[in-house]
Amino acid sequence: MAATAQARTPEGEKVTELILTTFRVNGLLLAAGDLLTAEHGLTSARWQVLGAIAYAQRPLTVPQIARRMGLTRQTVHTTVNRLLADGMVELVPNEDHRRSQLVRLTELGQAGYQAADQKQAAWVNRLAAGLTASDLDTAARVLAELCTRLEADPAQRHDQEGNDHEP
Repeated sequence: MAATAQARTPEGEKVTELILTTFRVNGLLLAAGDLLTAEHGLTSARWQVLGAIAYAQRPLTVPQIARRMGLTRQTVHTTVNRLLADGMVELVPNEDHRRSQLVRLTELGQAGYQAADQKQAAWVNRLAAGLTASDLDTAARVLAELCTRLEADPAQRHDQEGNDHEP
């Protein structure tokens, strides 16, 4: 028996448009981040990992960094290994979990992150020029809500009719 195709609601269409735009924005942000950070020996991926630790204001495990940034542990692990090789982070013992060490910024990592952050401040101010605080608040709120919903059911294991989807 063939499955019946389900049409998107008008809201579903709008969310689809938002998702497609978000994919494009993500690619453009990664490219811009690579340009902003290149002179400091960073890439967008490395900057994201350093930023997660810097914002937490404490060392984090690889899984903690991955959750905060919406990345896979494998991706973060690879990036951390590159940052280790470059002397930008170091691993320290984790009293709560022996097998999951903490990743901590070194002085070099802190300096690289701060230099990139300063350059980003000027760039983001130009990017934000002419956008209203209200529009930005709305965009942030909608994206945060989509994150919450995706985190609650990331694989969308079952749709409304209970049909199973591939894992």
